[in-house]
Amino acid sequence: MSDPRKLPQVLYIEDSDESRSLVRRLLADKYVVLEATNPLDGLQLAEETQPKLILLDHDLPQMSGSEVATRLKKMLPSTPIVIISGDTSNGARERALAAGAVGFILKPIDDSFAGLVDEYLQGKVEKLENAEEYLQAYQQELVERLEGNIRQLSSALEKNKHLLQQNERMFTMLERRHRLLETAARVGQMVTSILDMDDLLRHTVNIICGEFNFYYSGIFLVSDDRKWTVLRAGYAEAGRKMMAENYRLPLDEKSMIGRAILDEQPQIVLDAVGEESRFKNPFLPDTRSEMALPLIVDSVPLGALTVQSDQLNAFSEDDITSLQAMAEQVAIAINNAQLMIKLESANTEILRTKTYEAIATATGEAIHWVGNKAAPIPGSIQRVREDVRYLLALAAQADVSALGNAALESAVQTVKDEAEMLGIDLKAVLAEMSAMKPNRLQALVSVESLMEDLDIAENSAKTILDIKEGLIGPARQRNDAAVSLSEMISDTVANMGLPDGVLDLTWSDDMPKAHVDARQVEQVFNNLIKNAWEALLLANVPEPKIMVTGARDNDFVLVTVKDNGPGIPKEIQEKVWVSFFTTKGGKGGTGLGLSSVMQIVQQHGGAIWLESEAGNGAAFHVRLPAEK
Repeated sequence: MSDPRKLPQVLYIEDSDESRSLVRRLLADKYVVLEATNPLDGLQLAEETQPKLILLDHDLPQMSGSEVATRLKKMLPSTPIVIISGDTSNGARERALAAGAVGFILKPIDDSFAGLVDEYLQGKVEKLENAEEYLQAYQQELVERLEGNIRQLSSALEKNKHLLQQNERMFTMLERRHRLLETAARVGQMVTSILDMDDLLRHTVNIICGEFNFYYSGIFLVSDDRKWTVLRAGYAEAGRKMMAENYRLPLDEKSMIGRAILDEQPQIVLDAVGEESRFKNPFLPDTRSEMALPLIVDSVPLGALTVQSDQLNAFSEDDITSLQAMAEQVAIAINNAQLMIKLESANTEILRTKTYEAIATATGEAIHWVGNKAAPIPGSIQRVREDVRYLLALAAQADVSALGNAALESAVQTVKDEAEMLGIDLKAVLAEMSAMKPNRLQALVSVESLMEDLDIAENSAKTILDIKEGLIGPARQRNDAAVSLSEMISDTVANMGLPDGVLDLTWSDDMPKAHVDARQVEQVFNNLIKNAWEALLLANVPEPKIMVTGARDNDFVLVTVKDNGPGIPKEIQEKVWVSFFTTKGGKGGTGLGLSSVMQIVQQHGGAIWLESEAGNGAAFHVRLPAEK
């Protein structure tokens, strides 16, 4: 089968479904047949596709085939056009050729049709005898058709002239109503999108005046003591001046604003100059029509919306209806904004309270941990002091004079002198030791016991320092720069002394550098890999494995640390991020490792999360910003 993309394209313009189906069947094996059902679509399709040949029915709606052929010839001068027609009258073929066609095929179409198409595509052009005569006849035909179309259009124009005038008036009215509805919809959209009070009120008055071309619009809100109506937003220069002077009106019957709020009803004046009871605002001397609409939510008046025009009788029924609907939506928006302010205040207080509680809890836990780790130190130091006293007493009794070493004799004497300065009575210590049983004496002078006590003090001090580093480390000032995480992690694990074959590092080719503080991020991966290794040892995994992978993740670098251990139980997966939580019991864990890791990652604008299933190990995913 031939590739359709390589077959020549033939366009057939025909309004008959049966004729198009027949042509499609006859030409489908050798051509791609494009179809149009009317002249206008055919002209557009011809321009877009540039076919190799155009087949054109002569009897078409809207335009004759000859007219279409003339248009196509001007549009695609090198494309052959063949007119297909059932017109057997004298001169039909000649008129078609005069219109620009290269050929004329009579209906009905038979099996020879495909061969004729081949010939026209290969350059066949039917000759036209007496071309000038037929061309003049064709031009005369076009003129007559044009005159007929003009007469029809003129008649239709006269008939529709009166309707057009009526439609224009109706259109003007509908257009204004549409703008009213559109503006109301826009204000309704603001109800859900603007919760800042000042922004909400300013946008509302600007939209009302901008869309309806009103002279002025303003919004008054009732004061907390409900004695005043305070201007919170005003349009243009007049509004800015009144806002600068903290403009307000008493909440009484002397102003339209006051009456609208107190009566909870719209107040409308179509001739402001002749309204004696209306308050005359010196900032708005050109007002001729005014409307004050109450802003009410759940029967509680919040304030009023004023709309003013410099034209008499400026407000139509549509204006009043649409502006009243907008006023109801604005009232809802104002109420929402006020509730948001109260909510934010309440949330701030709750957050402050929770923060104090968290600080107190964390401080208490930190003190508890430090106390537990510091508890063995005094006892160990006391035992070391006792051991040192006994050893000093024994050393002071040593007779080194026979060795003939003056320096050694001087050192022994220095020990005696310093013991005396420290208030240690070496003779009394020796007397105490002489009264002891042999096994007790042997235990007191044990160097191994002395070293054990020193180890206890050293380990406790180191744990306290680790707690300090876990609490303070993430808060240190960062020095962000471009860092190759693959190189950093490789160097980190090289210094950890892990057995061969335990660690598997895999980096993708497109892994970018990260924009981070190298020192802090090194601590992140050191903790994660160390935790994984300790978990594998604790679980006694036969063939322990830690897999570290890195790749690009859009504008981030994603590094995963995964082990093949027993995994982390689901019930404690959220707790592992909490400060001082540890699963290592008394085996040295401070419970600050993952807590500080999360702080460091989040402070860099990244994210860290855990995935783990029982028996399938644990995977920690770290996403950090990539260097741009």
